[in-house]
Amino acid sequence: MMPRVKTVVATLSLASLAACVSLGNEPPDSLLTLTANTSVPAGASAAGAPGSALALAEFEAPAAIDVVRVPVTVSESELAYLKDAVWVEKPARLFRRLVAETIRTRSNRVVIDGSNPGLGVRDGLSGTIREFGYDAPTSSVVIVFDAVRRGSDAQIMTQRFESRVSGIPAEVEFVGPALNQVANDVAGQIADWMGE
Repeated sequence: MMPRVKTVVATLSLASLAACVSLGNEPPDSLLTLTANTSVPAGASAAGAPGSALALAEFEAPAAIDVVRVPVTVSESELAYLKDAVWVEKPARLFRRLVAETIRTRSNRVVIDGSNPGLGVRDGLSGTIREFGYDAPTSSVVIVFDAVRRGSDAQIMTQRFESRVSGIPAEVEFVGPALNQVANDVAGQIADWMGE
């Protein structure tokens, strides 16, 4: 009789503990990511001297963007986040990989993408994502990126890139593909700016 009482007490204790402990929120139905319009085929290779290679450093982003949620500009002084819109990882990393892949497909250069590209590469690209989200007053998605290029001749160049698509409903199934579209547009602009 005693073991049965202990089992019932243990079961009740576990049930009450389960009611108090939460292991996190419900996972989202889907996650957003960025995919390049074109990518280098499997088996393709590139080679070159360190002087002709390009290294991409980590891209910076303000705190409002440096999260896995999609920011919504409500007004000049108010920011919210789009319901049910969650990135698979922070957008600065996704965007850097998209830019690297776009440059690879549009040039014959060796592109080194990573947190520590090293290898004596003298030509580098870094930058800051200024905007990357949804603008509620204009029903548009927008990306603004300030690029910094350190040329192989030690010259520093900067340029601002922007892309916007209007008429997008504030729902994740429309905002996600539109953000992918503007990210690919800006990546293409950057690749053209970098040249061959």
